[in-house]
Order: sequence, then C-alpha cells, then structure tokens
Amino acid sequence: MKRTFFAAAVVCCGIILAVAPSFAATPHVLRWADSLDVSSLNPFIATTGNITPLGELTMAEFVRFDAKGNPLPDLVTTIPTTANGGVSADGKTITWHLRHGVRWSDGAPFDASDVTYTVRVASDPANNIASRDPWTRLASVTAPDRYTVVMRFKRPYALFLQDYFSTLSSGCILPKHVLGPGTSINAAPYNALPVGIGPFRFTAYNRGDSVEMEANPYYWRGKPKLRKVIYKVVTDVNTLLTQLQTGELDLGDTLEGTVAQRAKLIPGERTSVRPSPYMAGVFFDTQHAAVSDPRVRHALSFATDRVAILAKTSLGIGVLTESVAPQTSVDWLALPLTPFDLAHAAKMLDAAGWKKRADGTRAKNGVPLAVDLAIPAGYVPSEAVANIIHDDWGQIGVAVTIHTWSDAQFFAPYAEGGALQTGKFDAANLSQSIGPIYANINGVYDCASVPPNGFNVYRYCNRAVDALNDRYLKSFDPAARKATAAAMQRAINADLPAIVLYERLFLAAYTNKLTGYHPSAYSYWGDPLEMDI
Repeated sequence: MKRTFFAAAVVCCGIILAVAPSFAATPHVLRWADSLDVSSLNPFIATTGNITPLGELTMAEFVRFDAKGNPLPDLVTTIPTTANGGVSADGKTITWHLRHGVRWSDGAPFDASDVTYTVRVASDPANNIASRDPWTRLASVTAPDRYTVVMRFKRPYALFLQDYFSTLSSGCILPKHVLGPGTSINAAPYNALPVGIGPFRFTAYNRGDSVEMEANPYYWRGKPKLRKVIYKVVTDVNTLLTQLQTGELDLGDTLEGTVAQRAKLIPGERTSVRPSPYMAGVFFDTQHAAVSDPRVRHALSFATDRVAILAKTSLGIGVLTESVAPQTSVDWLALPLTPFDLAHAAKMLDAAGWKKRADGTRAKNGVPLAVDLAIPAGYVPSEAVANIIHDDWGQIGVAVTIHTWSDAQFFAPYAEGGALQTGKFDAANLSQSIGPIYANINGVYDCASVPPNGFNVYRYCNRAVDALNDRYLKSFDPAARKATAAAMQRAINADLPAIVLYERLFLAAYTNKLTGYHPSAYSYWGDPLEMDI
C-alpha cells in the first residue's frame, strides 16, 4: 500500500463534491454526523465516542460542565463540597440532593431509587459494562429518602464529580421502571431505544443508518428550540463532506485533515475548532509477541514521523504531545517529544536481538518481526497514518500488514467479538481518552480494565502505575495530585503501551443557519436548549 492513496482520496472527494445535488434544510431539525457508527445507545455498554454527544442530548446525569470545565448541577441541586457538607471530612462519603418534580422522557417520575438501581446494574458482574471503574470503588449507595443519595467509598475518591453520572462519565442513570427489577442489561430492549432525562428523547434507532431524537416534553429545564435531532451514520468522511456541501447534513463534527480544510471552503458553512481529550495514536496489544518488549515499542516510536503524520494527515489540526494524558487535563505533564530517528530505531532493534536478514526484514530466533496494524474502514486520516507507518517501519526492517476492519467490527463490544476489545491486532490506529479534566487512567490503562472489564485494549498492566493512580484518585490536595500524576505519566511513557501521535483538535463545520451551538473541550454542544435552525 502506497502513501499516494491519501492524495487519490482527496481528488476523489473533490470529484464527488463537484457533481452532488443540493438539499434544503428543515427548520428546527438538526442533521448531524461524525464519521462513526453506533455500537449502542446505552452509555454503560457503548464503545464508540459518539455516545458522549448522544448522551448529552438524551441521558440522565447529576452534573454537566461549562466551557472551562466547571461543574454545573443538573439533576442535583448543589455540587457536593466539604464546605457545604456534601463531602465528608475523610473523603469517603458523598451526599447528593436531587431535584424534585423531575420526570423521565416517558413521563414517569425520577427519584433516588433510580440511582440505587443503576448502581446495582453497574455492579452486576454479568453485565458487559464498558468500564468497571469507578463502580468497584463504592462500598454502598443508599437513599435515605426519595431525593437524597449517599455514596460511601471504600477509600477516599477525589474525582467523583467527573466519574459518577456526569456528561463526561461512562455511565448514566437508568430508569428502574423500564429495566427493573432485574439488573441484566446486555440484551435489554432498552439498549436500542433508551429512556432518559435529557432535552431530547430517542424515537428511532435505524441500525447502520441513523438515530432519531425529538424534543423531550418532560425535560425539567424546559423544551429545547430544536424539534428534532437526527444522527446519521456516515462512516466515510468523503461522503460526510459531500453531504455537508449538498445540505443533507447541517453539522459535521470531529473533522480533520484535508476534509476539514475543504469543509472550510463550503459556501454557507461556519467552522469551529475546539481542544479535545482524544489522543490519536498507535496502540499496542502488549501481550502479543511481536510488540511485547518495551524496547521494540520504543524503537517503533523513534521510527514514527509524528511531525509528518500531523502535517500530512490532519494538516496541522492537532497538537504534538507525548503523554497519554491530554493537555485539557489540569494535571497534564509536558514530556519531551520523541524525535524521528530511523538510525537510532534500528540500533534499538539490534540491541533487542532483532537482526536484519538478507531481504532487509528483521527476525529473532527465526521469528520475523511482523506487525498487524488494524485501522477502521472509511476514515482517511487512519488510512494515511497506516501508509506512512507501513513505509517508515519498513525502512528499519519491520514487516507491517495493514488490516482494515469495518467501523462496526473495529469498535464492537467484547461480547460481539470487536477487534479492539478481543485483541485482534498487534498495533491499532485510533483515538483514546483518559480526560478531559483529570489524568485518571482507570478504565483505560489500569490492570483491572482489560476487556471485557474496560477499555484497556492494550492489555497493559503495571502494578506500580496502578499504585500511583490509586494515590492520585484519593488525594484532595491539587498540588499533591499533580505531582503524583506526573510520576504516573513518566512511568507509562517508559513502558510505552502506545505511541501518542498528537492530541486531536476537533473541527466542526455547520450551516450558518445553526445558532446557539457552542462546543468546548468539556461539552459537545454547550447548552443544547439554545440550539436552533
């Protein structure tokens, strides 16, 4: 596979745009896509990033965040602190006070029993929960009355605002009256059309095609200006760009590279760029023989031209960085960037026992150094990254096979044999996040979160790193927490389960008829109530 594929894709994109018809916008209806398929509409078991913006629109949450990362009370009346008595002196007890008169999107009343039921669901080991953490940290969750929830932790937990029922967490509050009394959710009909408490409610899930939402008449903050939101499953970015130009889409999100540059040129379109917690990278299955040695992974890092990758695949829409923690995090560490140095990479492989053979490839004890590089289909930046890596790693004797998976197969849950979740790769190009506010690695790089118990698709386990993260999680002192996070980031970088290519900046292109859309690093929408067309 040659690097010229990327240029060809751009030319093809231009041809498509030149002949596409036009479509009129529908008043008060937002049609949106972000190049991802949908793995599930239930945040507890979803494995694709679009569950976050879908959840902001539809789900039941305690806390949401403003553009600066400040917490705002949603289904609770106040943010718990030590000053107001919401956080106990020992940091082990959090008390939440719920709003009165809130109703689910089907009209049923919401109360504390829904919260305690949800924790029971999250604690059921039979459920394919996308991330077991932070539920294992809870000692108990009780409801002294219909509008009070008390969370007691086994140990102090300082990051509770982000991780429990926030718009940034991996779980939402579930409706007991729909799912209960049993706690099994793996195959629940709810997963196809959840009931929530957001400004919109799901009305249809057309698999492989679209998700439809309408304004929630029971939303406690009032009815949104938009009547309907349609999320379209458009996994090919060239098609997404075409539909932006023709007016079939009102909003295209998370655009990068040439697609982003071309989107800026579409008449009648506006664009906005926001920082994100997502790190584009090459992620290793550290249990696979070819890449199990950290020395090999570091050699491959030196053989990865990240400057060229950022320039050629995203046209500079991103920030070079080394740490697995995002720069949006208050505890990000500015680690030195690894330079592109093929000669040094070759020496590292030599030292690790991988010797060059007559044909230029490397082997150790007769076993060739071959890497299966997995990418999702239809995503031009991943295809371009894979081609660059194929060529550069090939120069140091590494045989790279690019394995393209359908978007659905690539991101599918463990129970459905997803390529990432079940380890069908040596290396994979994707984006991953542990932010955006904190540098908590749980669910992603900790030993307990290897699938099916989380997103640690790298099968990376370092008990010393886990111990540092545990110290980080229980510290209520920002300065001490920052120092611990720095030590943790250095330790992970020494093991290098992933080559961080760059931190993604997200560009959104949208019709100039769309108003009230204010995305940030901590919110995909700003305030969904204010949006309208």
